Amino acid sequence: MSTRNRSPLLLAVLVAALAVTGQALLVPLFAAPAANLAPRDLPVAVAGPAPAVAETVRRLAAARPGAFSLTTLPDAEAADRALRDREVYGAFVIGADGVALHTASAASPTVAALLTEAAGQLGGGRPVAVVEMVPTTPDDPRGAGFAAGFLPLAMTSLLAGALLVLLVAGGLARLVGLAATGVLAGLVGVVVLHGWLGVIAGDWLAEGAAIGLFALAASAVVAGLGALLGRPGIGLGALLVFLIGNPLSAVGAAPELLPQPWGALGQWLPVGAGGTLLRSVAFFDGAGAGRPIVVLAGYAVVGLALVLVASRIHPDASTTNRR
Repeated sequence: MSTRNRSPLLLAVLVAALAVTGQALLVPLFAAPAANLAPRDLPVAVAGPAPAVAETVRRLAAARPGAFSLTTLPDAEAADRALRDREVYGAFVIGADGVALHTASAASPTVAALLTEAAGQLGGGRPVAVVEMVPTTPDDPRGAGFAAGFLPLAMTSLLAGALLVLLVAGGLARLVGLAATGVLAGLVGVVVLHGWLGVIAGDWLAEGAAIGLFALAASAVVAGLGALLGRPGIGLGALLVFLIGNPLSAVGAAPELLPQPWGALGQWLPVGAGGTLLRSVAFFDGAGAGRPIVVLAGYAVVGLALVLVASRIHPDASTTNRR
């Protein structure tokens, strides 16, 4: 067999080996967080008379060591305020009739179900009243639509950033394209998720702004890296936004349910920050939105700056012509 014939065969085997190596890395990256969901320092409140609160805290800590980060509050009113401010995921409220669980399913239906199970253990076999303070929407009671609907936002934003690098020459044109991506993604996203599917239920303008900021951040970081580094930069952006960012985002669960430090890290990546921001504006009147806004704005600014820098280094040249 000649060298000319062996080279394509060797390349084919190397490509297959590379693909399978990627598979071996990506499968656990996506599957491991989902397979190891469990509460880890989950913020939960216990409210009521001091002696009863102390006993409940002791029982919760003994039943599930390390599962909950427990805050004690004086009464149900303070507990409900903490729920609406996104300070806790649930509150065990102790009253004359025993323990009641106040939940905010909109923060995470998975966590609400987990806390309901824990409340049943506290009740000693007796039913525990569950009071929903911040519910999901009637059209998406389990929150599955929210999580599934956020994934296409990430994919299309990534695609927009890549296409702007591959098909559009010139820094100014790319900046205009990124701005258009943010505005249009916000408009279309809120119409589909709120108006059509009914999976979010907040202020339309705030929801549209949250979706638009996320789309701008995700597309800008991909475009910026791609404009500066060429096709390898697009791959790096895709890794950051989707291949790593998506499984660590906890959009369908909660960061405190993922193994640490991965749950916390995911909130510093675009998808995790975007999901948290949209939940905050859609269900909690913006409570807890500060950090994700800063994170997303940081990615957007860095991405836009990289596009400008690349336009100075490679003036009026598209990536397809350079690499």
